Amino acid sequence: MKYKIKRPNFNFNKVYNITACLLIASLYMNCSKKFVENHIIFDLPVNKTMQDLLIGYDTDGDNKITKDDAPAKDYYMVSTTGDTVILRNTYYLSNLLQELAIANEKEYENLTITLSEIQEPPAERISRRIKSHFWDDLTRTIDDEGLKRIVEDEKVHDSHQRIYVPYNDSIGIDYFLTLQKKRRELEVIILPPTITPEYVRSINNRPGILSLKIENGKGVPFVVPGGRFNEMYGWDSYFEGIGLIIDGRIDLAKAMVDNFCYQIKYYGKILNANRSYYLTRTQPPFLSSFIREVYAELPKTEENKKWLKHTLSIAIQEYETVWMKTKRYTPSTGLNRYYAEGLGIPPETEPGHFRAILEEYANKHDLSVLTFEEKYKNGEIKDAKLDRYFVHDRTLRESGHDTTWRLADIAADLNCVDLNSLLYKYEKDFDFLISTYFNGKFTTENGHRYTNKYWHEKASSRKMLMKQFLWDDEKHCFFDFNVKTKERTDFMAATNFFPLWAGLCTQEEADQLVPIVMKELKAQGGFLASSKESTEKYAINDMQRQWDYPYGWAPHQMLLWKGLMNYGYKDEAIEMIYRWLWTITQNAVDYNGTIPEKYDVVESTHKVYAEYGNVGTEFAYITKSGFGWMNASYQYGLSLLPEKYILKLDNLEKPDTVFN
Repeated sequence: MKYKIKRPNFNFNKVYNITACLLIASLYMNCSKKFVENHIIFDLPVNKTMQDLLIGYDTDGDNKITKDDAPAKDYYMVSTTGDTVILRNTYYLSNLLQELAIANEKEYENLTITLSEIQEPPAERISRRIKSHFWDDLTRTIDDEGLKRIVEDEKVHDSHQRIYVPYNDSIGIDYFLTLQKKRRELEVIILPPTITPEYVRSINNRPGILSLKIENGKGVPFVVPGGRFNEMYGWDSYFEGIGLIIDGRIDLAKAMVDNFCYQIKYYGKILNANRSYYLTRTQPPFLSSFIREVYAELPKTEENKKWLKHTLSIAIQEYETVWMKTKRYTPSTGLNRYYAEGLGIPPETEPGHFRAILEEYANKHDLSVLTFEEKYKNGEIKDAKLDRYFVHDRTLRESGHDTTWRLADIAADLNCVDLNSLLYKYEKDFDFLISTYFNGKFTTENGHRYTNKYWHEKASSRKMLMKQFLWDDEKHCFFDFNVKTKERTDFMAATNFFPLWAGLCTQEEADQLVPIVMKELKAQGGFLASSKESTEKYAINDMQRQWDYPYGWAPHQMLLWKGLMNYGYKDEAIEMIYRWLWTITQNAVDYNGTIPEKYDVVESTHKVYAEYGNVGTEFAYITKSGFGWMNASYQYGLSLLPEKYILKLDNLEKPDTVFN
């Protein structure tokens, strides 16, 4: 790929002695046009060099070398030819520490490394490590080999290792019951035929992992988000898939689609994640896009055509049974909403998360908060108003936007712009796939017949209804519609612009939307999740919701870049891609390669103070996995960014200088 080309970069603050400078000069010829590999070689004792770096340059003792450290001396390195090189730059020192950490893990006594490897341009280094290291480190399987890492993580709150298996998955049942005989610590539980909210509540004190597809005696692999997350998440997986496809890992992207289809077949939905307490909750629907993008990269063999038929059948099943024949469909508008069933307090939340909410109800029942919480969890106390609060809270989590003031205590009442845009995309994808690969007629595996015309009409109808209920003629923007109050909201969020990605806008509507998104949501480091004005208007306390101002998230960036390009706004897309990649690159350079879950895009920093902190920032010496959809956004952004901007990115030129 174009962004893999090596190139020199002398813009960092580094100092060489005169011998090294002469040697470097002799190696680079016409370096504005081409790059010649720098062969200054060092042979370093791993343990001693790591300790020297940590003692001399990790002044805050966090096992990383970052811009927050304050070393008082330069670092001298002697090459194999006796030349001395002085390193002062934090980025180079942290790169060296990272490479030493890799060598130490492999139990190497010495590390042979070139100066060019230490000085690898940052965009190239980040992209290379995502492709060659991060995806593999984030890959999991639900089988004998992969299960231990998952069941022993911090989300399991007791000593049991449990796996729940669908009652009708004979392959999975045989596999895990056989495994149970081998691993006595493993508890295999067969799920009942009908999964009710009451049943899910009954197993909240016995949390476990949910099985995924077993094929040829092994678990079908999937990619996890990273950090504390060891399960397969819904919409994260689609965005990770985009990065996998770019990096040539079509095998892994295809496997993730297969696991999604398994979930729909055996659990009735794509799960929020494959944990027992998520059995009643789905996430934003991206399966049709995932299928379409994977199939586009596959050889058009008969076997792959069968795969397309199977996955398309399952996606149509999900559309019909999850979104159109449940409470997630609202007859009064003909549109859809998120609606997560469940009872009581979401068990995945941290202790005390709902303390302020529960205090009001505890006082009403003349109980301590802890006593009330325990009785409410067990179903001993009924309270319709509190029940409704938790319907909204679960629904907010089902939306993927956990949490935002946009959805607080009203999520289940909203026909959301994002969800209906995604379902419009389903309808258009079904139209395209049936028209392109099945001659306009398709019979699903369960015998239901569809034409591409049917789906074209469904999409046209949804587009008309979205214009009727979600489009504000005065504000020239889409907003969520409250089916209870019969009014549109006015909350300005990135989700309002998903119609650009889905392609449901007219050019005239896009011409009205683009100036708004660039005015309201553009920040130094990328697109904001919501505007400052809306966040301040609807916040009822000082808690910073992580899906609101001042934060920015990878999926929003990726969807909005594509949306801008869909309607000819390439310059705006390039600017926003650069701003986001600059934020990732600058933080990685300054903070030992850190690639976290999200950023404060106003300050362009990973140091955030939202309710859940920032996953992916806790590691020693080197990050081994980054964060799933953040990795994908970097690869996707680089694939769209012209070479001249990648050079500016390597030089860490600030966005406001580049786009003044």
